Amino acid sequence: MSDASQGLRLYNTLTRTKEDFVPIDALNVRMYVCGPTVYDFAHIGNARPVIVFDVLFRLLRHFYGEAHVTYVRNITDVDDKINARALRDFGGEISAGKLSLNEAIRRVTEKTADQFHRDVATLGCLEPTVEPRATEFVAPRADGKADMITLIQSLIKRGHAYVAAGEVLFDTASMPDYGQLSKRNLDEQQAGARIAVDAHKKNPGDFVLWKLSSPEEPGWQSPWGRGRPGWHIECSAMSAAYLGEVFDIHGGGLDLIFPHHENEIAQSRCAHGTSVMANVWMHNGFLQVEGQKMSKSLGNFYSIHELLETETFGGRSWPGEVLRLAMLMTHYREPIDFSVRKLEEAENTLRKWKRAADLAPAAGQLPVEVINALSDDLATYAAFQVLTQLAGEAQEGNEAAAALKASLLFLGFDVASAKVDVDKIAKAIADRLAFIAAKNWAEADRIRDELLAQGVQLKDGKDPATGERITTWEVKR
Repeated sequence: MSDASQGLRLYNTLTRTKEDFVPIDALNVRMYVCGPTVYDFAHIGNARPVIVFDVLFRLLRHFYGEAHVTYVRNITDVDDKINARALRDFGGEISAGKLSLNEAIRRVTEKTADQFHRDVATLGCLEPTVEPRATEFVAPRADGKADMITLIQSLIKRGHAYVAAGEVLFDTASMPDYGQLSKRNLDEQQAGARIAVDAHKKNPGDFVLWKLSSPEEPGWQSPWGRGRPGWHIECSAMSAAYLGEVFDIHGGGLDLIFPHHENEIAQSRCAHGTSVMANVWMHNGFLQVEGQKMSKSLGNFYSIHELLETETFGGRSWPGEVLRLAMLMTHYREPIDFSVRKLEEAENTLRKWKRAADLAPAAGQLPVEVINALSDDLATYAAFQVLTQLAGEAQEGNEAAAALKASLLFLGFDVASAKVDVDKIAKAIADRLAFIAAKNWAEADRIRDELLAQGVQLKDGKDPATGERITTWEVKR
């Protein structure tokens, strides 16, 4: 393996080009990624940006040092869907006066946020440096950090927002270059499905910064009455609070380019008087499930929790690291078809890598070829080719096995010993034979599949002397 590394290059959605990454301050590299809206358990599509930007976070820390990288990923816990979920789950208690709507909302979001944290940890993701909750940044703060109400006041003062029909709206016409990220020309935008047209708007594309709340809805006191923020202003406030008016990288899913990220840019630039909000904008591609758009109506909508803990996809549950590898096998900017076949491929590949890595007693030096691949706009597929090469060269205690172990650790995969427990396998086989004798095929298949997931393949046959069923096993490499 060579020892010469290259610099980091990233595809910038803002310029539609791959660029050398040059941080504003190499001692304070800053990245913001839009996190989940916690009205329900996070679905598998939500997992993709979490995993992708976890890899980038690891890479940035490799280049600039753990202490010099700040990764902010928010939690959206104020949203109309959250209000509806709170009313659905706690409507009776609210009606009886036992629980306020705000308290019910907190219960909903605490439960789903906690589950999200458990899920992404199982996917091998590091915790972000900071994880702000939107509700904590609505009103002016004692610590002086940026907040939504103050940002909206600044936009009104600078002539970029107006009050109409009880709402505060951003005036898109006040920003001559609005639409740079999505390449949408404001003059060409037509009223349609993505843009609500209301009589009180100056332009069809104007969007809500603040809206009034009814007594049944959560709200905060503001100069414009008791209300709640629009979706876009939340990320403008939280990113400014921890990363400043201009920072290095902003990430999220492709579906967020318009309107969310476009409107974040408009709010932040106009409130602060800056030419950019973030220097680099990165977006991961869409996700399909078995070739179809994920939809509850199609019955192919899966939460991360379901895939990890239940047998709803492919008739079995899946280890978090298998889901992680399956996500990273496709380049982050490309669409991904999330399928049982892809998960099986990821599982088999990961098994081979870990068996080979287990030949090394400890992790060695991280190969520069892995870093170089990832440095080319997170080319994970090229990095995985290096891992496969190392697995083929791995022998007991050699450099290739140690380098493979280091690579797996760096990429967020567990490298605990893959050596088999012979006694445990023998007991599992005995249990399976007992289930077969009882004609409990489901439990017998479950044990076989669990062993296979651990790299142990069973082979059924008959004892030549007695004719009785016997089962042998081998470790798949």
